[in-house]
Amino acid sequence: EQEHNREISELITRYEEAMEKLRAELNKEQQCLLDELCQQMTATHKAEIEQAQLQLQTMHSLELEALRLSLNNMHTSQLELTQSNLRREKETALVELREMLNDKRAQEVAILQSRHQLELGKIKEQCLKEKEDL
Repeated sequence: EQEHNREISELITRYEEAMEKLRAELNKEQQCLLDELCQQMTATHKAEIEQAQLQLQTMHSLELEALRLSLNNMHTSQLELTQSNLRREKETALVELREMLNDKRAQEVAILQSRHQLELGKIKEQCLKEKEDL
């Protein structure tokens, strides 16, 4: 009976040792799997963050390009409007200058005609005087 109890005790001890060994292996394997899972999750998280940053940069670049194009269009429109206004002002100034020159020319022509008439009158008087003298 003692032999039997001793064998049972040995079996229980071997069973507990085997169980302890299996627990240790299981814990080690579980820790390895947890470490691997943690690394995978970290890598996935990092990749997702990089993807999100890339998307943000792309969106930012697209927004900047859209703003640049919009500003370029506004600038072009403003330049066209300014050119149109300058052209109109130039045409108005040219019309005013032409009218002013025409008025000045008309005045000069009137003055020259008046002088011409005066000179002609003097020459006629001189002619008459010379006829009378002759």
